[in-house]
Amino acid sequence: MVSSVDRSWQPIALCRGNNSHLFFPPSTSERKDERTRREERAKSICRVCPVIRECLDYALSINEPYGIWGGLTEAERRQLVAARAG
Repeated sequence: MVSSVDRSWQPIALCRGNNSHLFFPPSTSERKDERTRREERAKSICRVCPVIRECLDYALSINEPYGIWGGLTEAERRQLVAARAG
């Protein structure tokens, strides 16, 4: 149940505000090189974020299918879950 998941960390997350567009794909298509650049910029913000662990835990707990959370892309989170499972 998502309502019981702790979100108290979100107000101090560095992805909030002007840079939030970096963490999710645009509604229009983006070239592979554009996606790579956008994801690297987002991950560089995550690396210095004080709540990176809480963010990743949150995304994993709700099975977030989109965006960069806790410094990991959708595919990287799926790989992490698979590695933990087996």
